[in-house]
Amino acid sequence: MTTEIIKPSNSKLWLAAIKPPMYSVAVIPISVGTAVAFAETNRINLPVFATFLMSAISIIAWLNLSNDVFDSETGIDKNKAHSVVNLTGNKALVFWIANLFLALGVSGICAISWWQQDPTVILLVILCCALGYSYQGPPFRLGYQGLGEIICFFTFGPLALAAAFYSQNQTWSASNFAASAIIGISTSIILFCSHFHQVADDLAAGKKSPIVRMGTKTGAQVLQWFCGSIYALTVLFWAIGLFPIWTLLIFGSLPFAIDLCNHVKENHDRPEKVSNCKFIAVKLHFFSGVLLAVGFVVAIG
Repeated sequence: MTTEIIKPSNSKLWLAAIKPPMYSVAVIPISVGTAVAFAETNRINLPVFATFLMSAISIIAWLNLSNDVFDSETGIDKNKAHSVVNLTGNKALVFWIANLFLALGVSGICAISWWQQDPTVILLVILCCALGYSYQGPPFRLGYQGLGEIICFFTFGPLALAAAFYSQNQTWSASNFAASAIIGISTSIILFCSHFHQVADDLAAGKKSPIVRMGTKTGAQVLQWFCGSIYALTVLFWAIGLFPIWTLLIFGSLPFAIDLCNHVKENHDRPEKVSNCKFIAVKLHFFSGVLLAVGFVVAIG
C-alpha cells in the first residue's frame, strides 16, 4: 500500500518533495536576462535584481506545490512517495500554502512595476503564471495533452528573460531574445527528461506526454538533438554578432549534455535507472545558464 511506503518523517522524501535543484529554473532566467542587460548598459539595479530573484523563487514554489495538488486530483501521483500532498495528507493546506507563495512572488513583481511606474514587467509575469497554471491546472491541464514542453519553453525562455531584461532597462533586446531561446530549450529538457521513468503512470492517468507519444527510444534520440541545439544556437548567435565570443564558455557544460544523452540512451526503457536523468538535466540547465551569463558579463571588461 502507498500509505505504508510514505513516511512523513523521512527527510529524504521531504527533500525530494521540496525539489531544491528545481529552483534553478527561477534563478537562471532572471540571472541571464539581467546579465544581458548589464552587458548592454554596463549597469545593474541590484535591488530590482534581488527582488525579482526572490519573487521568481516564490512563484516556482507555488508552481511546484500547486502541481502536486492538481496531480493528486487525477491520481497520477498515487505511487509518488515524495508528493507533498501524499506526505502531508492535507491537500487543502498544500493548496493554500502554494497560493501564499504566489501572492508573495507577485507582490515583489508589483513592487518593481511600482518603482518604475511601468506595468510591463508585472504583465509579463502574470502571463508566465497563467501559462504555468495551464500546464496542470483545471480545466486546462495542457501538460496532459503533451504541451508541457512548449509551455515551459515560452514561460522560462522568452517571457522570463524579457521580464528580467525589461526590469533593468525598460526596453527590449535582440541578444536577450536569442539568449531566451537557449534557456527555454535547456529548461524544457528538464521536463522532457522527467517523463522517461513514468510512462506507465502517465498512460494510466491518460497523460499523453511526449515520451508516451513517441516512445522512450525515439525520445532518447530527440533528446540528443535538443541538447545539441543549445551549443549550435550559441555558435550561430555569436557568428551573426548577437553574442560576444565569451558566451562560448557555455561549452564548459558540454560534459553534462554528453552524460545526459548517454545515460538516457542506455537506460531509456528502464524506469528504475533512468529516473535520475532529470537531475542531470538540471545540472546541464544550471551550468549552461551560468556560463552563458558569465560570458555576457565578462565581455564588457
